[in-house]
Amino acid sequence: MKPDIVEMDIRGQVCPSAMLSALRGVNRCRKALKSGRGQVVVLTDARSASVTIPRAVKCMGYKVVVEKQGADYRIVIG
Repeated sequence: MKPDIVEMDIRGQVCPSAMLSALRGVNRCRKALKSGRGQVVVLTDARSASVTIPRAVKCMGYKVVVEKQGADYRIVIG
């Protein structure tokens, strides 16, 4: 079964706004994430968000991978 993937482009936002936007997306998809059927992909250009978002979602019990893509960061939460 293919996972449900929600993509969020929050480039241009800085923390705490970037983190709050990402956490709203995670909370909207929490059932799919907890069941292993979902994934939230966050695209950001804020270096600080590439640290604060993963730290917050790890505390919530989710797996997270951060990939640098040029000037942007791709944060995969699942």
